[in-house]
Amino acid sequence: MSSGTLLSAEADMMAVFKSTGSLGRICPTPYKQWSVVAHPPFSAGPLRIPSMRPPLECRTFISTAVEQAIAHISAQIKDPDIRQLFSNILPNTLDTAIAWHHAGKTTALDFPYSFVITGDINAQWARDSANQLLPLLPYAATDTNLSALIAGLVNMQAEQIAAYPFANAYKPPLRSGLVPGESDWAKRDIVNPPPDLNLVFEAKFEIDSLAAFFKLSTSYWRQMQNSAELLNVEVWRRAVTASVDLLVQLQAPTFDAEQRLTNATIRFVRTANSGTETSFGGGRGNPIRRTGMVRTLFRPSDDSVIFPFLVPANAMLAVELRSLADMLDSLGDSAVAQTARQLAGEITHGIYEYGTAEHPTFGRVFAYEVDGYGSRLLMDDANVPSLLALPYLGFVNSTDPIYQNTRRLVLSPDNPWYFSNGMAGLLAGVGSPHTGFRRVWPMSVAIQALTSSDRQEIVDSVRMLAASTGGLGLLHESVHVDSENGTDFTRPWFAWCNGVVSELITRVVVEYPGLL
Repeated sequence: MSSGTLLSAEADMMAVFKSTGSLGRICPTPYKQWSVVAHPPFSAGPLRIPSMRPPLECRTFISTAVEQAIAHISAQIKDPDIRQLFSNILPNTLDTAIAWHHAGKTTALDFPYSFVITGDINAQWARDSANQLLPLLPYAATDTNLSALIAGLVNMQAEQIAAYPFANAYKPPLRSGLVPGESDWAKRDIVNPPPDLNLVFEAKFEIDSLAAFFKLSTSYWRQMQNSAELLNVEVWRRAVTASVDLLVQLQAPTFDAEQRLTNATIRFVRTANSGTETSFGGGRGNPIRRTGMVRTLFRPSDDSVIFPFLVPANAMLAVELRSLADMLDSLGDSAVAQTARQLAGEITHGIYEYGTAEHPTFGRVFAYEVDGYGSRLLMDDANVPSLLALPYLGFVNSTDPIYQNTRRLVLSPDNPWYFSNGMAGLLAGVGSPHTGFRRVWPMSVAIQALTSSDRQEIVDSVRMLAASTGGLGLLHESVHVDSENGTDFTRPWFAWCNGVVSELITRVVVEYPGLL
């Protein structure tokens, strides 16, 4: 986004304000109008980070525990720019992205439900919405309203996935009264099995979407001391069973022993001007052999895979299936738990058997994608799950030698999606085909710090992030590496990334007192 665009957006927003006769008491719709103008008061540091929280009456959800956390953690941050940034981003999802919440609890069977958007589209991505609320989970035990909000997202995702486990994004339920986001192209997609367009916003199948649902479910359950009191367990069980059964099916190879096509459970074809928007093989994806891993059609970026075994997504799946099995055991679902554990073991074996490669410079590394035939894609994408994030996901320890080799590859020009312009202090990190060349995702910089124990690397990463907001005090999807002041960016605010960076700053304050 250029400075000219910012000026135009500011003029548009001021016109809205003038039409209401107020400069501070209206709620811009969408928040995007608010997010592209720097609001006072500004931080006292050289970056002059603005105050980007919407007015109190315009916030979509308020948590007393989160407000207390902002005050407590901010008081331990000496740097005024980072302190202001943290105050903007920790509550960003609550401030801007809770499109609908039904608190429930009026009767024994009245469960909470929540619909969480990523930004300016009334659609809920399973992966994004889970990651947006997970950093707030530590505060849920002392805030019953926040606990109900997160349980509501588990219930909403379970309802969606039980009905159709193949989608990456869903429309709001009719009972919410929300107007669904536009997705006319979905009517033209060829998808097998066909989706209900009243339910599904986009039907790109991504295994990390199901892994995110598992992670949100089990993380909430553990945070609530193994309680499922607010969960609609009957619907949740249906969603989990459908998901696990589907994942087992998707271990199957493309061809049987007689070289005939096996029954492909998933298929996605879209007429588009970008190859990342559709799938190879008439929608089936490129051929695979059985490895124990689970195939996918799309990456967490919503871009199509080249080879269907996406290693970092399988790694996340293995971790979350084991956690899921523990929760299932506690709820008496031992058969599904056993299947989940077995699947996790087969995936893990498949990753080490087929998902690593010998690199001439870095040694044994994890590949990004493989097919079981010997083809390997050596790269990384900024979207989580990524290879860089493997310790963050819980798949390996950060000191694991294969991971360390992979990390050196990922954070170097040998990764075709690592970008830097060579100038110290400017944003450098992993980008994505989703946003094109020479665009770094701040999320990747945060993950680099979250998987590091090097104090200098961590503090440098946090300072790069603070300087990457284009003077707007919010994290973006991507920033061009030649944009010295960060004004050339995509997405004015990216709630998922704001959450990840707030998680990073919180961890630094706790584990490295005084570093910031």
